[in-house]
Amino acid sequence: MTALATHDQQTADLGTHLDRDLSTQTLRSAFSHFPSGVAALAGVANGAKEGLVASSFTVGVSLEPALVSFAVQNTSRTWPQLKQAERIGISILGEHHTDVCRQLASKEGDRFAGLDIRSTDQGAIFLDGAALWLDTTVYSELPAGDHTMVLLEVHGVHDHSAEHEPIVFHRSAFRNLRTAEGNQ
Repeated sequence: MTALATHDQQTADLGTHLDRDLSTQTLRSAFSHFPSGVAALAGVANGAKEGLVASSFTVGVSLEPALVSFAVQNTSRTWPQLKQAERIGISILGEHHTDVCRQLASKEGDRFAGLDIRSTDQGAIFLDGAALWLDTTVYSELPAGDHTMVLLEVHGVHDHSAEHEPIVFHRSAFRNLRTAEGNQ
């Protein structure tokens, strides 16, 4: 066999069996094995508070300019409103934000009712108790199948990680880092 073996040859040689069922259910289950942080994105657009939750949030896309990203479903009713905000606040949710996460993701009622929030003069909204705040603007959007990849430019940061551990979404459940082996 040459070093340029085809993908199918490599798979057969490894003795692996890959599930070729790429249904939504199979993919969600497979993707759930990758732990991710959870971010709330919020801002004031057209005089109203708008917010959504993303477990697809990624930091460090670029350092110059400072860019982060997330993916949003094309069917989102919130993103078309939120992206009109002058500034979008990103709060990396803390380990005690499980209920907050569910509330912000809800399609019913006032998503911000009873939440401890802060906002900037430019309309970025942040949640108290978050591990990190990022003040951002929309840099660009890219089509990505049934989602849109959104790049956001970072204009300011505030680190709260000494007081608040981030929440992690793994295998379809919220978890915290304190219970990870090796942590105190």
